[in-house]
Amino acid sequence: MKHHLGAGLAILALAAALTGCGGSTGTTPAATSPATGTATSSTGASPSGASSSSASTTSASASRAGVAVELKTASSTAGSIVVDAKGMSLYLFAKDTKDSGTSACTGSCLVQWTPLTTTSGSPAADGVTGKLGTITSPDGKKQVTLNGMPLYYFAKDTKPGDILGQGVGGVWYLSDPSGAMIKGAGQGY
Repeated sequence: MKHHLGAGLAILALAAALTGCGGSTGTTPAATSPATGTATSSTGASPSGASSSSASTTSASASRAGVAVELKTASSTAGSIVVDAKGMSLYLFAKDTKDSGTSACTGSCLVQWTPLTTTSGSPAADGVTGKLGTITSPDGKKQVTLNGMPLYYFAKDTKPGDILGQGVGGVWYLSDPSGAMIKGAGQGY
């Protein structure tokens, strides 16, 4: 009995570690079909280190507003892109103004395009060469910026490697490691 209890606690601890200590931004991504684009970490390993079960999808979306944000690069069909620590793709909005200190994505826009937020200071980055910072998001949180442009998640990207937001509306683009919009890649859907 004690052995089973210890194994159960170990599984719970592992699940908690994979989930991270994130909060919810109040936006839950809609379920989608499998991604048309895939991304892998720059080391070639799985970006999340977890399976693609519904539990890991929930964990990825729940951790989007985590306490400490870490960014890294990943390879995708669009080239080298910026992703969060779990491998979730990050986007730039062409209607945002560089170094304005504000986001042009407000109101209903935030339903599909969740800001990448942090509660700590500047995020850490591995392979990201652009300058990182923060602005105050529309809901009063610290939104992470890359070269003065706010970063966002796309609600239909539900697992690491999804790049379904690429080119949406001709105004949403993945970011390369320097912070430039990747406009030449294919449309997200």
